Amino acid sequence: MTADAREPLVTVVEFTDPACPWAWGSQPVFRLLGRTLGERARWRTVFAVLFDEDEEPAPDPDAEARWYEGFIREVTVHTHAPYARRLHWLTRSSWPASRAAKAAEAQGPEVARRVLRRLRESTFVYGEPADTPEGIRAAVHGVPGLDEERLLRDTAAPASRDAVRADWSEARRPRPEVLDLQGPGPHPGRAKETGGHRRYALPTLLFDGPGGRVCVPGWRPLETYLEAARTAAGQSRALDPVREPAAVALERWRSLTGPELDLLCGESTPPPGAVRVDTGHGPLWRHPGEASRAPA
Repeated sequence: MTADAREPLVTVVEFTDPACPWAWGSQPVFRLLGRTLGERARWRTVFAVLFDEDEEPAPDPDAEARWYEGFIREVTVHTHAPYARRLHWLTRSSWPASRAAKAAEAQGPEVARRVLRRLRESTFVYGEPADTPEGIRAAVHGVPGLDEERLLRDTAAPASRDAVRADWSEARRPRPEVLDLQGPGPHPGRAKETGGHRRYALPTLLFDGPGGRVCVPGWRPLETYLEAARTAAGQSRALDPVREPAAVALERWRSLTGPELDLLCGESTPPPGAVRVDTGHGPLWRHPGEASRAPA
């Protein structure tokens, strides 16, 4: 199976949240998976709202931020993803970033991917979650191809709330096989009890195709996702990962973590000109063309 076939292979539905450390740590795998599937996959992102707006505010916001900071660092033992030197606050709600990411889809899939990436980086690189209009503006400033003013208008419009509300509901209709799942650790993917509902663990991918539906919840290696895509496609031949040189990958993705350099490129050295952003757990490398316009 080659990655440049014209016919769609599968539909991939990703349940996620910009503030979820497991979803952040899965980015190297998901980027390589998307690159490998190429035009043969239709990828749809569903924002599950990890932090809902009707939750009671923490009595001690700083203590809550320190707790979540510790949780992020526990997750990165497995994912090796960067984390901010300090999480300045725990996001007050997942709704603003989710609405912005959903609104960005109106400007095309490439812009939407880059906006969502910047929203993730606001928490996991800079420690300042984009949970206000001002924070969203700062996080997405300089994204290539993005009309920032349109994004902010669309984010505030009722349509973005309706779209995320639909995502919220979809995420809370998990498939039966994940309700009592006893999968392998460290993040087996069992559906979560939250606010009187059951929702998919984050991240979860659903693959649909001629071969049926395959659900891959929780933290999984690349091979599991490739096998799920092959099964859903009803194909017998294995999918081979499509890797590319670091310079090409940085041009495509605009920022790369250490784990992404390793998995996407098979390299540990960033391309010439890449701008280093230090975090509390290794660097992130940003494309020089937008580094001066990205958050400081």
